[in-house]
Amino acid sequence: MVNNAGFGIHASVADTTVEQFDSLMNVQFKGVFFLSQKLYPRIADNGRVVNVSTGLTRFVIEGFGAYSAMKGAIEVLTKYMAKEWGKRGIRVNVVAPGAIATDFGGGSVRDNQHMREFVASNIALGRVGEADDIGGVVASLCTDEFGWVNGTRLEVSGGQML
Repeated sequence: MVNNAGFGIHASVADTTVEQFDSLMNVQFKGVFFLSQKLYPRIADNGRVVNVSTGLTRFVIEGFGAYSAMKGAIEVLTKYMAKEWGKRGIRVNVVAPGAIATDFGGGSVRDNQHMREFVASNIALGRVGEADDIGGVVASLCTDEFGWVNGTRLEVSGGQML
């Protein structure tokens, strides 16, 4: 199971509305929590779960406080799921992408050349990430080769904001 639903809201902590906070909570955290809970009985013993967080739980960019707080909650939840579900051999890990050129956030990293250049200047590998940069890591976490990885946060950011 891969928990990857989400959207972003750009608002300072001081300006985040209750409605924005609740919508983030419902999708980013509550949805992951209760969907995982509901599907837990259906996950095969020795199964794999990958939750998706964000690099913004390690580095700070103003305007993403509420979003990042929800993803921080996902990182803590991942550890609890890994501990509790490990009894059945189910491994639970969390991937924390950096800036990725997708339609997330209105596609600003993908579509705005100025934004791409700015973001790339803060990434050690010198470019923004692409969806395939994340998909391969998620798939790898589901293989037997990563069979001893459990309860781990794996940042996949190309070295963003080092």
